[in-house]
Amino acid sequence: MKLKIISTFLLGMFVLLGLSSCVKEDNYNGPDASLQGNVFEDGTDSTVQTCSGNFSIRLEQLSWSSTPTPQDIPIKIDGTYQNSELFSGHYRVSIHGGAFWPIDPVEMDIAKGSKQDFKLTPYVDISNFQAQFLDSNALTLTFKISAPIDGIPDINLIQPYVNTTRIVGPGASIYDFSDQMKDITIPAGGKAWSDFTDADKTRKIVIPNLIRGRIFYVRVGVGFNNNDKSSNLSNIIEVTVPQQ
Repeated sequence: MKLKIISTFLLGMFVLLGLSSCVKEDNYNGPDASLQGNVFEDGTDSTVQTCSGNFSIRLEQLSWSSTPTPQDIPIKIDGTYQNSELFSGHYRVSIHGGAFWPIDPVEMDIAKGSKQDFKLTPYVDISNFQAQFLDSNALTLTFKISAPIDGIPDINLIQPYVNTTRIVGPGASIYDFSDQMKDITIPAGGKAWSDFTDADKTRKIVIPNLIRGRIFYVRVGVGFNNNDKSSNLSNIIEVTVPQQ
């Protein structure tokens, strides 16, 4: 019996020693770098109007591999971005997704406290956006659309976005007051900008039956038939529905 116990003990020790010999010591430093910045609308001091998940900053660590796996940093709703858990190294930094004219990637060394701003040109400008209660609890939205550069992708969506928080936009809105209010004259495959008349570029949307006395946050968006079906978005307006 004693011999059996000793044999089992020795076998267990050999197994543990074998496993430990297979484990390599991790000599790599942990994440010690960070990157942050702003995404401005070109020609202005204002950050782009966006929403969570609309587009991102893409990082590719060239000092690690010639074909690195991309890492994305989401752009926040205020047009800023930040990641404080990166490995130091040489990176290619680019814009990924979004309804903006492409810009060239930037190659840079990223260390602790690195910063990089970008300037983007939206496919369309949404201007003169106003929200008014002209008829009881029906909200009237008016705005204009213009394209500063020719050749934008076909437009496949024009709609409002309404929510009870400032996080409002595609994927963050109340269906009955948002998706149900989209312009149904825009075909699913999209409509070319050259087919928009002057009247088409001046928009009016009426959202009926908002809950009286409630505060809502509203904006409008123009979506495109591009690779990620992204949108340009207006600023956000806070409205309080009249009690009567």
